[in-house]
Amino acid sequence: MRRLLPFVCVVVVVDTMLYAALTPLLPHFRREFDLSKAGVGVLLAAVPGGIVASRFGARVAVIGGLTLVTFASIGVALADSFGLLFGARFVQGIGSSITWAGALSWLALATPRERRGRTMGTAIGAAVFGALLGPVIGAGASAIGVRAAFSIVAGVCVVLIALVFWFDPPPPERQPARAILGAFGSSEFLRGLWVTTLPALLFGTLIVLATLALDGHGFSAAEIGAVWIVATGIESAINPLLGRITDRLGPMAPIRFALMGSIVCSIGLALTENPWVLVPLVLVSAIPFGGFYAPGMTMLSHAAEGIGLAQALSFGVMNAAWAIGNAVGPAAGGGLAQLTRDAVPYLVCAGLCAVTLATFHRAGQSRAQCART
Repeated sequence: MRRLLPFVCVVVVVDTMLYAALTPLLPHFRREFDLSKAGVGVLLAAVPGGIVASRFGARVAVIGGLTLVTFASIGVALADSFGLLFGARFVQGIGSSITWAGALSWLALATPRERRGRTMGTAIGAAVFGALLGPVIGAGASAIGVRAAFSIVAGVCVVLIALVFWFDPPPPERQPARAILGAFGSSEFLRGLWVTTLPALLFGTLIVLATLALDGHGFSAAEIGAVWIVATGIESAINPLLGRITDRLGPMAPIRFALMGSIVCSIGLALTENPWVLVPLVLVSAIPFGGFYAPGMTMLSHAAEGIGLAQALSFGVMNAAWAIGNAVGPAAGGGLAQLTRDAVPYLVCAGLCAVTLATFHRAGQSRAQCART
């Protein structure tokens, strides 16, 4: 466990680093390939890898996922058209889903239930740190070239594939994929899925609209990268703390905080495009938007354990839910903003958070009434 957690953290750092590396390069690709806001949103969409980890084991899944991410990095390095770039991102989405399902289920199986929030918070903190490094890679790519930067990322993935063999595989979780269907009858499992989907919608909308808004106000790729570096640094720092709070108070306390904060921040983002206000709002929004993951993943893992669903299957479904949010957020947010204005998708995000908060509050009251009777 002491060696596994750092390794998983490095794996998710590299994975999210590749995803986030395109953030400061969006304006470049938009100009290069004449993309609209909706086109930029599609660029950020990812495709889930499904349930590979449950069929072939966590270690095999991590190896396979990293291999696909390696090829995706090479694809981004060689891309000379939007089609090739989109194809590389498609492969990277599949590889990421497989890697995350394998790595997180491996970690969950190796962690006692009472410490799972802290472990998941640490892993998410590492993932966010990878997102912090991503804009650095993207900004560096604008200086040293996209081909050189993403070739380096591919080389790092090859090294990680070799390191996987140093670890013994976790015990197998042999369970048919149809077991997932039974999990959808669990309200706790569904809530866990939703609170890992919601932040993908929020961040997907924010990344596209804020990045392009800053570019429209004359920010360079390096300056846009600096904004996201600070934002993700804040988010990375608070995730282990949120994990400890989850272990101590349960998942709902930090989830309520994230929902209320997201409502306030989304309304604030809808009210201004002034860069002197927008930049601080982006930094503050990173706290509640990122506050869902550690408690949400812990809730999902606990729910899967309670209904007898394999951890690999639960995290495979989580990847699918996250990928749906990650696809819908940028594409719908960018498309809606193009048809109307940037304020509209932000207000939709605030509405989603408000409805979620009310629904979770009613569910909590129902559980309390059942406990009293």
